[in-house]
Amino acid sequence: MKVVTERIVPLGYGKYARSDRVVALVPIEEDRGPGRRTRVHVEGLADPIVASRSDGAILGDLVEPSEGVPRAEEQRQLLLDILDTLEGLDPMLRRIVRDQSDWNLDRLEERIRDVLGEEPA
Repeated sequence: MKVVTERIVPLGYGKYARSDRVVALVPIEEDRGPGRRTRVHVEGLADPIVASRSDGAILGDLVEPSEGVPRAEEQRQLLLDILDTLEGLDPMLRRIVRDQSDWNLDRLEERIRDVLGEEPA
């Protein structure tokens, strides 16, 4: 993969950086939350920009993907969207789905996390 030049990359909440000026992405570990996911170090700026997007999402905009990567990333994003939806389901609704359709949403959520390599919420 190579860095895309002269592309403006969104960092979230109206913040942008030129792709070929970004020199480092550092995920925020402490005090992470809405509006605070990644420190973006930009050439020519003394302090990093605090971005609301994840380092992976920003990195995806910074580089030209290899063949096959766009499809894989699209599939990964779909799994993340499904996981996000599953996490928001009421426990009562989960039981109804399991009882009425013999479809265990807890097991599906666990399988998606396993495929994505994510820890349980």
